[in-house]
Amino acid sequence: MTAPMQILIADDSALVRAMLKDTLEEAGYDVIACEDGIQAWEAITRGESRLAVLDWMMPGLSGIDICRRMREERVANWVYAILLTSKDKPDDILHAFQAGASDHVCKPFREAELLARIKVGEKMINLQMELTQSQKLESVGQLAAGIAHEINTPTQYVSDNTRFLKDAFQDIKCVLQKFNTLLDAARKGPVDEKIIAGLEEAIQQADIDYLCEEIPLAIDQSLSGVEQVAKIVRAMKEFSHPGVSTKSRINLKDAVETTISVARNEWKYVAHMVTEFDETLEEVSCLPGELNQVLLNLIVNASHAIEDTLDKESGERGTITIGTRRNGRHAEIFVKDTGTGIPESARRRIFDPFFTTKSVGRGTGQGLAISYAVVVEKHGGEIDFVTEEGKGTTFFIRLPLACEVAA
Repeated sequence: MTAPMQILIADDSALVRAMLKDTLEEAGYDVIACEDGIQAWEAITRGESRLAVLDWMMPGLSGIDICRRMREERVANWVYAILLTSKDKPDDILHAFQAGASDHVCKPFREAELLARIKVGEKMINLQMELTQSQKLESVGQLAAGIAHEINTPTQYVSDNTRFLKDAFQDIKCVLQKFNTLLDAARKGPVDEKIIAGLEEAIQQADIDYLCEEIPLAIDQSLSGVEQVAKIVRAMKEFSHPGVSTKSRINLKDAVETTISVARNEWKYVAHMVTEFDETLEEVSCLPGELNQVLLNLIVNASHAIEDTLDKESGERGTITIGTRRNGRHAEIFVKDTGTGIPESARRRIFDPFFTTKSVGRGTGQGLAISYAVVVEKHGGEIDFVTEEGKGTTFFIRLPLACEVAA
C-alpha cells in the first residue's frame, strides 16, 4: 500500500492552518504544519515534503520569499509550491510565477479547488520522479551498449585465437602422428626414406616454425582478452553496488577509475582521459553507487560537450581531466573538459530538473538535477562549476571528510 503524500502547510493564522490541516487530512494526506516562513523553509531544506501550500504574507519569510529562495539556492528535491493569497490581480499572479511558485489559490480558499490543484501537483511530482527513474534507466541503457562494445572486442580476438589454436592443433597432431610412425620404424630397424619424407612434408605443410612463433602470442592475447573482460565485469560490479543503501568508506580514486572504465565507450572516441589523484587523500564516507552515478553523469556530459566542438573528419580529440584532492574540510573531485562551455543564459538553471542545453533526444535534463540531489541532500556536500564558452567546463564535487558512516 502506498503511503499518503506529506504536504507542508505554512500560515501565520492559526485558524487558516487548522482549516487547511482538516481539509487535507480528511482527503487522506499527512500534514506538516508550520507557523511561519522560517519553519517552512527549514522543513523544506530537510526534504520533509515535496508539496507545499504557503501563505503569501508571513513573518520572517513570506511564501514569495520561500519560492524565490528555492529557485535561487537550488533545493535538492524540487518542491511543488502553491501560494495561498488574497491577491488575485493578473500582475500579482504573474509575480508569483516569476518568483518560482508552481500554482496559486485565492483566499478564502474553496476546498474542492485546493484539492484539485494539489492533485495536479501530485501528478507533476510523480512525473518528475518517473523521469528521474527514466534518466537512470537511460544511463543503464547507454552503459549496456558501451559495455557490450567493450566486451565484444576482446571476446572477438579470444574467439579468433581459439579457432587458430584449434587449426594449429590439427596440424601439430598430423606432425606428431608422422613422428610416431618414424619412431615405430626406428625401433624395428633401418627407417624407410619414404617415412622420413612423409614427416618432412608434414612439418613443411604445418609450418612448424610459424606455429612456434604465433601460438604463444595467441595464448597471451587470449589471456589478455579474458582479463580485460573480467576487469570490465569487476568494474560494473563495483560501479553498481547493488543493494547498498548505507554509507561506507571508499577510496575516491577507486571510484573514479571504476567509472572511467565503465564509461570508456562514451569518451574514448572523442577525448583523451587524464587523471590527477591525490594519493594521500583519506577515504570518504559515501553511498558508492550514488556517487558513481554522479561521476558517470559528469563524464557523459563532458564527452558530449567535447564532441560538439570536434570536426568528425579530422580525427582530433579533446581532453577530459578527472582528479581528487583535499579542499579544506572536504574531499574534492573535479571533472574538467575542453568542450563548448555552458552559455551564460543557462548557468543559473543548470541544476534545475528538466533543464538541458542538449538537443532533443540527447538528454532528459535530469542528470545534473539528480547529481545535485545526491551530493547536496544525501551527502551534505557541494557541487558547482566554472565555465568559459568555447574553452570548457570544470565541475567540482566536494564531500565532507568528517561525516559519519550512516545512512
